[in-house]
Amino acid sequence: MSDNVIAVMIGISTALGAFGLFALIWGIKTGQFDDKEKFLDGAKYDSQEELQDAIMMEKKKQEALKRKREKNYRPED
Repeated sequence: MSDNVIAVMIGISTALGAFGLFALIWGIKTGQFDDKEKFLDGAKYDSQEELQDAIMMEKKKQEALKRKREKNYRPED
């Protein structure tokens, strides 16, 4: 590759990286990543039944992972 092509590629990648960094900083400063009502809404709309369902789903997921590990177990040769 010629030096000009490499210089253009480095320039473009630096510009894209700077743009991404600028967008991230702008998002943080303007509060785009803040969810101030997340925990309040979670407490407001969660019932005991939904919590039990979530616990049951988590247990099922753990059991499925355990079964999958046991099924794919292969002893060393």
